[in-house]
Amino acid sequence: MPKFSIIVPVYNVEKYIEKCLDSIEKQTFKDYEVIVVNDGTLDNSMDIVKKYDFKIVNQKNKGLSAARNSGVKKASGEYIIFIDSDDYIDKDLLKKLNDSLSNNPDVVRFQIREVFEDSDKVINYKENSFNNKNGVDAFKLITGYHFVENAWCYAIRKDYYLKNKFKFAEGMIHEDYGLIPLVIIKASVVNSISYVGYNYLQRSNSIMSNKDYSKTLKKVDDFYNHYNYLISEIDKTDLDKAYFKSFISNSLIIKICELKNKDYKKYLKLLRKNKAFDNILVDTFSRRIKKILVSISPKIYYKIRND
Repeated sequence: MPKFSIIVPVYNVEKYIEKCLDSIEKQTFKDYEVIVVNDGTLDNSMDIVKKYDFKIVNQKNKGLSAARNSGVKKASGEYIIFIDSDDYIDKDLLKKLNDSLSNNPDVVRFQIREVFEDSDKVINYKENSFNNKNGVDAFKLITGYHFVENAWCYAIRKDYYLKNKFKFAEGMIHEDYGLIPLVIIKASVVNSISYVGYNYLQRSNSIMSNKDYSKTLKKVDDFYNHYNYLISEIDKTDLDKAYFKSFISNSLIIKICELKNKDYKKYLKLLRKNKAFDNILVDTFSRRIKKILVSISPKIYYKIRND
């Protein structure tokens, strides 16, 4: 059994995939397998992939979630790592992760660097490390980081992942928001290392930066459905869930502010109906004031705060 199973979904990334796979092949820690999931790519990506001695899973185009789920089914490693095919990792990432596993954690967080396709701009997010936290305490710490629910920030113990029947929601955008918060909070042991080892490429044509308003509507609708799923799942546990509910509610409230007025009002009504605003924490004076202002008008509150 390899220590790590690295899952790389591939769809129309011939411009980026070689750098991604090279960065994995050059790892200083060698006890790993790579599972490349061909999600029905239409370009020459797979011609590049076939130059490497990596496992290949072929499927019709079903999207990122389905590709990741297919990769997990084929994984034989102790820990699962998801890498997006236009990103790449530093050569010591697996070594640093392996050094952090002595307490058999369910989840290990590592840190992120943003790199920009059209410039030399680089942003390192050097978050504080921690060790041996339960999921509830770890979630509170991680939500103070720059990236929280992105699947590629974590190594996840496969047995823990499978035992909890974790799965990315297929056919939906923002699939990480719909799963990773649960993966963190339900864990018994979580570590976070300070090593900045993942390079997150900022592409102008990525799905996250697309300006098509119909896609914005889908993002918000999917976000809302993920939120309802997270609420239902956390309510099945006996965990301290107040902070979790506040975080996912705030995330959804911020998300609906991307909508135009008619759609914004529609979702604002839905959020009030299902009492999302009631989940906002009021354990400090500033949070009590925030809850009042956000409940009145999220758009006005966040516009003032961001100006």
